Amino acid sequence: MEPCPAGRPWPEREAAPRVRTRLGVFGAVRIELDHEAGALDVRGDGLPPVEIRRAPHTVPESHVPIGTRDPEHLTLLVDGAEETLRPSKGFLTRRSYRVEVVSGARECRYLLVPDSLGTSRLLRDERLLGVFASSGDGRVSADWEAAGESERARDPYDASVGYGLAAAFGTGAEPMWQLTLNAALDLWP
Repeated sequence: MEPCPAGRPWPEREAAPRVRTRLGVFGAVRIELDHEAGALDVRGDGLPPVEIRRAPHTVPESHVPIGTRDPEHLTLLVDGAEETLRPSKGFLTRRSYRVEVVSGARECRYLLVPDSLGTSRLLRDERLLGVFASSGDGRVSADWEAAGESERARDPYDASVGYGLAAAFGTGAEPMWQLTLNAALDLWP
């Protein structure tokens, strides 16, 4: 299944949550996404659990896997600790679809930002950790960067955050010219 370009509805979802398991650099990663309930769980051997929840009674948006990009209606827990989650609104530029996490537990900042039609880069304090692709139904793949000598190596916490953000918000976005054209065409009678 191709990733859904930003601003377009995701394909029809099943009423029941979808559970996906992927074997990657960090072992088996289990992702459970329930669009209707607004719940996402990421778990794996040696990975801190990640939970993203949409507030009850929030009307879900079809083009966002977790159902909203409004930070007031979302909660992020990593290994039981609440972290600050700041998804951008998403409109005319790829960068407007970025998602930021400020981690008090790790004293760092994560950023998932689209870099092509189907992929997004995960950065920790402006250093590239990997590139993610998500189909919008809980399927997520990651291509991890090798850590340089001067960099702190990626770790299970980074993986949990990356898989969680990619599954909850999807990856990739159309180029600015396409997003602008789509916005203009939506206004055309």
